[in-house]
Amino acid sequence: MLFPTVPFAIFFPIVLTLSWLLMPKQRLWKPFILVASYVFYAAADPRFCLLLGAITVANQLAAVAIHATEGERRRKWITAAAVTFDLGVLAVFKYYGFFAQNVGDLLNSFGLGLPLPLLSIALPVGVSFFTFQAISYTVDVKRRLVEPASLLDAAIYLSFFPHLVAGPIVRAREFIPQLASARDPEHVAVGAGLGLIGLGLVKKVMIADYLGRVVVDPAFGVPQAYGGPDLIFAAYAYAAQIYCDFSGYTDIAIGLALLMGFIFPQNFRSPYRATGFRDFWRRWHMTLSRFLRDFLYIPLGGNRKGRARTYVNLMATMVLGGLWHGASWTFVLWGTFHGTGLSVEHALGGRVKLPAWLRWFVTFNLVVFAWILFRSPDLELFWTYVTGMVKPGPLTLVSAPAVLALLAVIGLQLVPERTSEGIEVGIERLSPVLLAVALAALILIVGATVPSQGVPPFIYFRF
Repeated sequence: MLFPTVPFAIFFPIVLTLSWLLMPKQRLWKPFILVASYVFYAAADPRFCLLLGAITVANQLAAVAIHATEGERRRKWITAAAVTFDLGVLAVFKYYGFFAQNVGDLLNSFGLGLPLPLLSIALPVGVSFFTFQAISYTVDVKRRLVEPASLLDAAIYLSFFPHLVAGPIVRAREFIPQLASARDPEHVAVGAGLGLIGLGLVKKVMIADYLGRVVVDPAFGVPQAYGGPDLIFAAYAYAAQIYCDFSGYTDIAIGLALLMGFIFPQNFRSPYRATGFRDFWRRWHMTLSRFLRDFLYIPLGGNRKGRARTYVNLMATMVLGGLWHGASWTFVLWGTFHGTGLSVEHALGGRVKLPAWLRWFVTFNLVVFAWILFRSPDLELFWTYVTGMVKPGPLTLVSAPAVLALLAVIGLQLVPERTSEGIEVGIERLSPVLLAVALAALILIVGATVPSQGVPPFIYFRF
């Protein structure tokens, strides 16, 4: 069920109303919100609910067993078993085909001809997100950062529909304590919630989908048909599209949660104003960045075991982070590209002094180049696209609306942060009634821009 669709426009007001009516009676509210979340997820495929339920039960059993175990060695073994189960789910549903295909190709290259059987396995929507949250829950219990929740609370945490299919990746210690008591309607940030939902709709439908439809999809679909100027413009357009698509989703998700009385962590903070790769990852998909830092980079040793080991840890973290996005060599190389950028920055250690504008310019253009890898379905198309960027040709994909959309996305991120924060505070202080009317009008305007084929799925739904 997509957020900007008629079914969700019917689903959410009903759930929101019943949620606030039942909230004072937690014994009724918790089963209700769990059922509502599973109904939301079942709209994609009811069979996926079985997988979500299995992951919930397995990690809850592991969390309880870890908490009840005294010996550190046994705690580690239980944690390892739970994490292995979670990663095994990802491996089967997301990476089996990729692994089998590449092993088969490798064996064929040696003339062995013993390929692994290829199975058609449907990829459950959001599996990468809720398995990571399950891992964080179990590991945080092991680290004594949070105590095991009840099975019902753990199930709500993993299935809560605003963040279920595409994040943000909310840690257990951020969400589960909010279930301890009923939310107070008097303390709901209605203004911020409505403002974020409106902003997310504009980003997704009016900017991301438009750029994808008129610029990005044609260029990446048949790059041979376009000259260099068009391909270069489309690369920057994709940078704007993926930002607006993903940050638009998380804006809506955070806004929906706020209206229900729950607070999610921030996931984006003007990533295209970054002046380095490290700065970029402090601003882009921030909840994934901290997950990779806390559950991969630091456990590998971080920067505590010498310079060479630091580079290995950075590369391993970013390569696996790239692979998390999808079973393709383009994602592996995209992660490698960012890992290399982080390693070079670490090696320089601030010894090379460049003006801030030049550091921004270099970082932004390198990030845009890496997005070509991310968008390309395979290495062959990536190579065709990149080599085509140096060929002369006319500008056929450039239009005034597309240029304005691109300049707005990039330009607004370069506005001083105090100014943008002041605008956000001003919106939050507006009357909820006024904001509701404005949101209704905005929905009508946004709806008028939706093409006949409907709203495309969010890009990160396939991750």
